[in-house]
Amino acid sequence: MTVRNAPIKLTFLGGVGTVTGSKTLVEINGKRILVDCGLFQGIKDLRILNWKDFPIDPSTIDAIVLTHAHLDHCGYIPLLVKKGFKGPIHCTYPTLDLTEIILKDSAKIQEEDAEQANKNHYTKHPHAEPLYTVKDVIQCLPHFVGHNLNEWVIINEYFKFEFLNSGHILGGAFVHAKTGGKTILFSGDIGRSNPMLLYPPKHVKSADYLILESTYGDRLHQQENVKQKLKEIIDRTIKRGGILMIPSFAVERTQEILYLIYQLREEEQLPKCQVFLDSPMGINATNTYKRYPEWQKISNYELDRMFEDIHLINDIEQSKSLVADKRPKIVLAGSGMIEGGRILHYLNSHIDNPNDTLLMVGYQGEGTRGRAILNGSTEIKFFGEYRKIKCEVEHIDSLSAHADYSEMIEWLKGFRNKPKKIILNHGETHQTDAFRARIQHELQADVLTPKMMESVLLID
Repeated sequence: MTVRNAPIKLTFLGGVGTVTGSKTLVEINGKRILVDCGLFQGIKDLRILNWKDFPIDPSTIDAIVLTHAHLDHCGYIPLLVKKGFKGPIHCTYPTLDLTEIILKDSAKIQEEDAEQANKNHYTKHPHAEPLYTVKDVIQCLPHFVGHNLNEWVIINEYFKFEFLNSGHILGGAFVHAKTGGKTILFSGDIGRSNPMLLYPPKHVKSADYLILESTYGDRLHQQENVKQKLKEIIDRTIKRGGILMIPSFAVERTQEILYLIYQLREEEQLPKCQVFLDSPMGINATNTYKRYPEWQKISNYELDRMFEDIHLINDIEQSKSLVADKRPKIVLAGSGMIEGGRILHYLNSHIDNPNDTLLMVGYQGEGTRGRAILNGSTEIKFFGEYRKIKCEVEHIDSLSAHADYSEMIEWLKGFRNKPKKIILNHGETHQTDAFRARIQHELQADVLTPKMMESVLLID
């Protein structure tokens, strides 16, 4: 039983004014629950926040509730455990599996980047260190507790919640919480109104307070035939003897691209070329998708067939050989915003070849190499030096797993009882402010846009 009419304090420790580092602290009657525990990414001013002391003593947090497995929502967990967090981490079962994959990959990349920086002397520090290691990740895994959708979870006498499908990525969920006599809905990231592989976000009928993301609060996704555009890019690249390089988000985007390629192959519209998934994390995530067919609206037959004829590259020596091979092909390699991973090695070998194509297929955060390229930069820096971009650059925006402002407005209209207050997070400042104005105009709702470290007191 939750205590009625108890004051609730929300403090935004990340994920406001930015799309990274999502952390919302809920405090009631001396209890503390953290909704999401994300890593800051992108510009240096954000990344350095990962290295600072956590704003509160981690040992005083009773539990973490995780909306989904993306690094900007789960990537700080190993550090929080290392700093003293001892409680459970609640998530859906697919999120549990995917978070382990993503955290281990993150730690491995950090270890490799630190080693590379020390070896080649392009660190400003006496000795570069990873933020956390694979060993740190392994130590945090026993804290995870998996749950089904629509299952009520009681954390303590003041806070209970259930997960509801958010349609964003496999395992992604809203957190529908009852606390202090109030109902609070945390959106995490909200998916498209008609996702390619997953079921659409659940329409929630009522909530006293809504914490809602605003990543695409200032824009609409392009209305385009994604499969046709992908076909045209593949045809053009392969015809001129080039390599199509796709920086892949290992979860959801990789599987969507492979599904589109499968459809083109079935329709006999795919030119003769090999397709490679050169991403250990992408391969592991793909295997996770196979384990949870009930989360996906495509048939089991399609789920099996879509991964046929895809060459899976786990071994680093195989990857090096593939990078050096200049024959036409399609390669998906991490990471999606070109912030690390094997895609950098492909760019290192092929960025100066105008026959090759770099295809961006999702949101590119502020301060990332991907954002710089889409903004028209003619050169980017990696491996300690600047490289001119001579390959063709393409972008398919409508593959984003985030709802745009129109889709979010329509989702909001599904509430029978309008929330007393909508609090916007997870958006760059201009995105959040544009979305605030639109919600106020179309729904006449009370909307807050908190700043980093700001607290909001919820009192009836």
